[in-house]
Amino acid sequence: MASILVINGPNLNMLGRREPEIYGHETLEDIISGLIDLADEYNIRLFDFQSNAEHEIVERIHKAMDDDTDYIIINPAAFTHTSVAIRDALATVDIPFIEVHLSNIHKRESFRHHSYFSDLAEGVIAGLGTKGYRLAFEAAAEKLEES
Repeated sequence: MASILVINGPNLNMLGRREPEIYGHETLEDIISGLIDLADEYNIRLFDFQSNAEHEIVERIHKAMDDDTDYIIINPAAFTHTSVAIRDALATVDIPFIEVHLSNIHKRESFRHHSYFSDLAEGVIAGLGTKGYRLAFEAAAEKLEES
């Protein structure tokens, strides 16, 4: 059975309470619950992980090699603009991934316009809110079916 790992970075545990005018009212639990339902439809095993700590995300990416993860969906949140360590971890494990952002990072502050991950990613989805996770999952599932 194919498996997809969904990784969420700092402050995403606060979704639903944090700046709902930017990030919406759904919680991270709502997002993951919807992805679990989708994984059941596609017969794909879903792992999820959230951390506010960079080193924990790096370690979880490394662990993805051991648990036979086939695809990663990652919302690095603020680490998008700062983390060479997470970038290096993703490059090291050589597992295809899609980068997701709830808001359109290119319409926000200039420091948010640069991503350390986009050039390595199979795709980038930004600005579509929580729907971006579903689209990323469906794209990953289709890629897994093709392989």
